[in-house]
Amino acid sequence: MASEEHLTIEPRQGKSAATLIFTITGPITVRTLFDFQNALRGAPSPAVTIFDMTGVPYLDSGGMGSVINHYVHCTRNHTRLFAVGVNSRALELFKLTRVDTLIPLFATVEEAEAGI
Repeated sequence: MASEEHLTIEPRQGKSAATLIFTITGPITVRTLFDFQNALRGAPSPAVTIFDMTGVPYLDSGGMGSVINHYVHCTRNHTRLFAVGVNSRALELFKLTRVDTLIPLFATVEEAEAGI
């Protein structure tokens, strides 16, 4: 179970210096949300933040709450937040909570950066 609940978050600069991409691998759940939140708190607030969720197999309501909290943080700091690579299982939660109407979703990082 421990390996299923391991979360890694790798920040990197996008094509623009004003873009920060977080490559997220592992589930975003109640068990991993503090790691998720801590990784985001230590990062700068660029003009654009992209969550690359290609490696996220699922997220629960606690994980979605953390995504929403970061969206609110971005909004307060005039940062745009995009999500990419959201799989069908996670997409259902995005739709159910209507977060898909707040955070633009793209298939790839390249598509998100082109949409900036």
